[in-house]
Amino acid sequence: MNNATIKRFCIGLLAWFVAFVIFFPIFWMVITGFKTEVEAVSDPTLIFSPTVENYVEVQQRADYFKFAWNSVIVSFGSTLLALLIAIPSAYSMSFLPTKRTKGTLLWMLSTKMLPPVGVLVPIYLLFRDTGLLDTTLGLVIVYTLMNLPIVVWMLYTFFKDLPKDILEAGRMDGASTFQEVFHLLLPLTLPGIASTGLLSVILSWNEAFWSLNLTTSSAAPLTTYIASFSSPEGLFWAKLSAASTMAIAPILVFGWLTQKQMVRGLTFGAVK
Repeated sequence: MNNATIKRFCIGLLAWFVAFVIFFPIFWMVITGFKTEVEAVSDPTLIFSPTVENYVEVQQRADYFKFAWNSVIVSFGSTLLALLIAIPSAYSMSFLPTKRTKGTLLWMLSTKMLPPVGVLVPIYLLFRDTGLLDTTLGLVIVYTLMNLPIVVWMLYTFFKDLPKDILEAGRMDGASTFQEVFHLLLPLTLPGIASTGLLSVILSWNEAFWSLNLTTSSAAPLTTYIASFSSPEGLFWAKLSAASTMAIAPILVFGWLTQKQMVRGLTFGAVK
């Protein structure tokens, strides 16, 4: 074999190793959900008699579909709201920049460095006084604010890659700002917008801190559902694994089905 073949083989082998390291915890969680509690703690092997009793008990203990539906509403609702706010914001920063544009973008990104616990008390009190505690609307607002800096930054980079000549040609033909955005900008940057939306959905689906502190039962998503299997008596590893598997299964399938769109969007504009 020549050097190029050996290099490709080593890179491929390294990629498979990294993929295995990343996937193994998920694999172990899935198989643990099919063990008994005793086997989950004392028998860390792949040889066991599988059982579905954990999944049955998990569903009997709480209505899984209620939590899953809350996750769907909150994740997709917050993503839609974030895109509605971020698209005009990114448009103005990309094509109508001022001397403060870069500073504003850096300030927005710096808010992600603030620990959420640092603003928990004021947000909790604000939600309590406005009746937003344990509501899907409250979580949609919080998740939107949480993801908005990332969404704006990603859309800004996608919009900046778009040649300005295209928009100028539209203006010369008499297109208004509304027509410029909806008939030129959005269709041309659709892969980038789609990947941004998919990432926002995933981040919202996996968010646990705010759901645990701002909800109890009515609007609780799947992250709260998982946490309910931690009790003063200890962790029930088999049931916790079963609940976790049921919680991540929808977003794993969603990610698998949309992986091509995600990759296409994230590499949008990378090759000229």
